[in-house]
Amino acid sequence: MLEMKTATPRARFAGLLCGGLLSAACLFAPCVAPGQEQGVTPPKDTIFARKILMGGISENMDEIEAMLAPEGRLNLAEGQEHADTISIMLMAFPHMFPAGTNQWVAGADRDPATDTYASPDVWARFPDFYRLADAASKIAFAASRAKRADEFKAQIVQLRAACDGCHAVYQKVD
Repeated sequence: MLEMKTATPRARFAGLLCGGLLSAACLFAPCVAPGQEQGVTPPKDTIFARKILMGGISENMDEIEAMLAPEGRLNLAEGQEHADTISIMLMAFPHMFPAGTNQWVAGADRDPATDTYASPDVWARFPDFYRLADAASKIAFAASRAKRADEFKAQIVQLRAACDGCHAVYQKVD
């Protein structure tokens, strides 16, 4: 049987002191980079973050579509996991479009990592953009809960159509 030892008063005091010092250090440490307004992420960083998020959505979709290809082999549980991840990512995605990231300039020489390919229509028609992302998230969620392979495949066909439809309206290629 394991025997529990009680901390000595000195050990308890040392623990409290360390915890207090750590709390104070966190409380008084600067929370933002020098020159950055607290709570405001630089637009290029936000654009980069949303590109990473969209890349993750795309990678998960690629995995599913590879399973559904004629030469692929569907593992329903794995496909459901990818669909669930896509659903969660799509819920967060529209929140990655604050007004300051509306930086599309036609014909500009763009850095693929930090410059936007989002159409200004995202911001002009944000409620529609949000609705499309929400609808796609719900389709992905339904796919993640499909009980049979044919249900899953049908949901993924709808999800691909939803993604392509949103890209056609809200993504600029130049």
